[in-house]
Amino acid sequence: MRSLSQVVALCLALFATVAVAVHTVEVQAQDFVDTVTKQRLMIVGVDYQPGGQAGYKPTENKDPLSNGTVCLRDAALLQRLGVNTIRVYNIDPSLNHDDCASIFNAVGIYMILDVNSPLSGESINRDNPSSSYTSDYLTRIFGIVENFKGYPNTLAFFAANEVMNDVSSAQKNPPYIRAVQRDLKQYIAKHASRTIPVGYSAADVREILQDTWEYLQCEIDGKDDQSRSDFFGLNSYSWCGGDATFQSAGYNTLVDMFGNSTVPVFFSEYGCNKVMPRVFDEVQALYGNQMTSLSGGLVYEYSQEEEDFGLVTINSNSTVSLGVDYDNLQSQYNKLNITLIQSTNATATQLSPPACSSGLITNSGFSTDFNVPAQPDGASDLINNGIKNPTQGKLVDVSETNVPMAVYGSSGVQIQNLAIRKLSNDDTNTPNGDSTSPSGTGSAAKPSSTKGDANGSTPPPAPVALNPDTKGNAKQVSLWYPMLLLVVGLLFGFSDRVPAYLLSL
Repeated sequence: MRSLSQVVALCLALFATVAVAVHTVEVQAQDFVDTVTKQRLMIVGVDYQPGGQAGYKPTENKDPLSNGTVCLRDAALLQRLGVNTIRVYNIDPSLNHDDCASIFNAVGIYMILDVNSPLSGESINRDNPSSSYTSDYLTRIFGIVENFKGYPNTLAFFAANEVMNDVSSAQKNPPYIRAVQRDLKQYIAKHASRTIPVGYSAADVREILQDTWEYLQCEIDGKDDQSRSDFFGLNSYSWCGGDATFQSAGYNTLVDMFGNSTVPVFFSEYGCNKVMPRVFDEVQALYGNQMTSLSGGLVYEYSQEEEDFGLVTINSNSTVSLGVDYDNLQSQYNKLNITLIQSTNATATQLSPPACSSGLITNSGFSTDFNVPAQPDGASDLINNGIKNPTQGKLVDVSETNVPMAVYGSSGVQIQNLAIRKLSNDDTNTPNGDSTSPSGTGSAAKPSSTKGDANGSTPPPAPVALNPDTKGNAKQVSLWYPMLLLVVGLLFGFSDRVPAYLLSL
């Protein structure tokens, strides 16, 4: 018979297995692949930047992932929506992001992080890239790596976003994008315990799009080099409204262009808003049989900001109101064939990149210079020895599951008992048939929206204590019966009545 202390230790070990991480993901040619299950990760995602660019306030210690209560609220809604990935813009590398990263991990959602910001000195200047490529700039982007390398749900880093937005900007900038990718990958290799993919998010400027992809996916001198993109994101808004088709939106052209890509290609932003509300018919095309060579996409965007792309409205007192766009997108996600989108293609995962050459480039205004710029003074020391005093993130226990502020459906009816559902250690979130907006019509007045402030003008209420009977904690509730068997069986010697998987702990 085991002692009480042994039983307690086993109980703690059992609970420790509950709040574990999602699996890390790696790139295998055209696919993102789960390192454990070997299933393909098709990105079913949303761009997440509450408050827009104005939500990034380094002087106030605020960015999109700095407030755990806000992340708890939004993670519950994103989990119900069915997403498995968010893209997060404008991060402060000096802040602690443990709460938010851990909450998104607990609900099975990966993060793709932009390493740049719109502030001066925190991105490559497309008008004069050499002037902005400095050791101070590298210190900032290496700080993002330090901050997020410890989270298993860190899927990837964007080295740059839409630096090239016309032919003229495609002359000087391509070599610097490869330089930044090289530097990030060298730093990750030196200071992270795993590889983390690094890539680029491109504007959908068709006259330079293929050249941009070709330039970034090729290998210099035909050999593996760290300046090459690990993946390619495309900000595409060509499918507009319910009358659009696969052909009229140009999706057939994209399939032809990227069908033999040697890196994963996905929509890093999509969701045209010229016709409102958005019906998101393109979701069925993007995740259907015709587009399996692409790796999904991220809908722009979670919260309503100045450009009117929001799925939800964040109100002035931190409550949230769902939009019809949220309902429509959720309905489209619920139709997806999860088995299809998780299947890898053996051929697609074994494709080899082409050697870089001027013959890959078709537009005469696009750079054919594959000489990657030398690193600026001080860069080698940063890469070899690490930046000074980095803020390094780690997963923490997620004990709160209930959302403390009110959330309203698209008709104005308040959603009851909203909470996150903590997933087991091998689960990534998937669409599950949820319909988040309640039926009926709400009569209570809703607070006004506040664009440009992720949290509203009123601080959000403090997180409430965990209620073990809530739907949001169903997985932990389901453990009480086997836990009871474990305790009784081990204390009194009824080992034949203890489930075998518990005895193996």
